Amino acid sequence: MQIIFIRHGDPDYQNDGLTAKGVREAKLLSERVAKWPSERIDYYCSPLGRARQTASYSLGRIGREAVTYEWLKEFSYYIEDPTTGRIGVPWDFMPEYWTEIPQMYDREEWKNTEIYRSNPELLPAYQEVCDGLDGILAEHGLQRHHNYYIRTAQNSADARDTVVFFCHLGITCVMLSHLLGMSPALLFHSLYLAPTSLTILYTEERMHDIAAFRAQVIGDTTHLSTGAEPISAMGAFGDLWLE
Repeated sequence: MQIIFIRHGDPDYQNDGLTAKGVREAKLLSERVAKWPSERIDYYCSPLGRARQTASYSLGRIGREAVTYEWLKEFSYYIEDPTTGRIGVPWDFMPEYWTEIPQMYDREEWKNTEIYRSNPELLPAYQEVCDGLDGILAEHGLQRHHNYYIRTAQNSADARDTVVFFCHLGITCVMLSHLLGMSPALLFHSLYLAPTSLTILYTEERMHDIAAFRAQVIGDTTHLSTGAEPISAMGAFGDLWLE
């Protein structure tokens, strides 16, 4: 099985849509999506406009619709940055702060940090995302068992199945943390996924009915370089390698 996470195009946050650049990116993405064997692919989308607009170009081109889930919205559970005083999303903390907290690196202990407990909605929302993702995987015959999955419905699912999520950088980090057994705090601060980039995971099923996810591609933007469209640095705080 494969999971493909697609970040929305270059965002116009004020209007919850795409900039002109974001539209160009989404159209180039649609050329890539149109080549996929769509009969074995299910599509899901964030309810936010920038993700829906990004998805619309691809889905319109292949004549498909996406299932929208509220829990796929950006993981924007605001907290106060202890270094800058900024009230905002629960990442982008200064390295001199978060790297000095050993719990931030632990797949379970990050939940016990003072900062992530400062917004009482955050941890229940994290669990909702994990449960929602596992629910989709269960529909494809993969049942969560501790930290891996068991294939339980060979008659209704296939290892070739693919699910695609049109969503956001933060929520992708949350889902990756669940699938790969990592702290989302580490991913929030150490991973950059450019607008319309693809992050692809697949299941290794080397033992009978046992599946574990492995990252194959992180933040691929081949469709942009092929179309001579520069990579957007939206969400990055440094210089990017731009071909």
